[in-house]
Amino acid sequence: MDRGTVGSAQSGRLLVEVREEGSSAVVTAAGELDHHTAELLSEPLDECLAKGFSRLVVDCTRLDFCDSTGLNVLLGARLKAEAAGGGVHLAGMQPVVARVFEITGAELVFTVHDTVESALAEDSGETDDTSGAGEAAAGSGTGSAPSAGTRESPGEREDPGGTAPDSPQEPQSSGGRRTSAPRTAGEGAEADEAR
Repeated sequence: MDRGTVGSAQSGRLLVEVREEGSSAVVTAAGELDHHTAELLSEPLDECLAKGFSRLVVDCTRLDFCDSTGLNVLLGARLKAEAAGGGVHLAGMQPVVARVFEITGAELVFTVHDTVESALAEDSGETDDTSGAGEAAAGSGTGSAPSAGTRESPGEREDPGGTAPDSPQEPQSSGGRRTSAPRTAGEGAEADEAR
């Protein structure tokens, strides 16, 4: 495997390093990803795509913070990578960063791995799944639809009723429906009347 460092950028609060790992580019972001530092990540992601790396692994193990601007950089890179036949894989997200992805629903459009090694193993066809809840079981190793992102974390809850003591409860109305149902652009009063 080629483990050469391709480049790096730093701006006090964010350090970005890029290295090639076989057919993937691993982009490591360390520090705070926000409005002031987002360009430091955006540029290397775009450069990797321009060099022909359509499969990007973003190493988030040292990413301490991510706001909406940082999230948009990653979402934009995902769209470009998918247009080129690849994707963006996130690895090693800290709980505070993972929470941003969970709250916004962005975790559903990314493949999330516990480690960089497991993200790279998926690319080579190997599995490095010691958690017992790997992507082969989740069916995500096939490059399925972008809206079917997966998590490899053993802490992922599979309690559809939300009855586990540590699972967050969704807001419920008296009818047991979600009070903030997602809508498409075409939904409006007709959807409210049907409910």
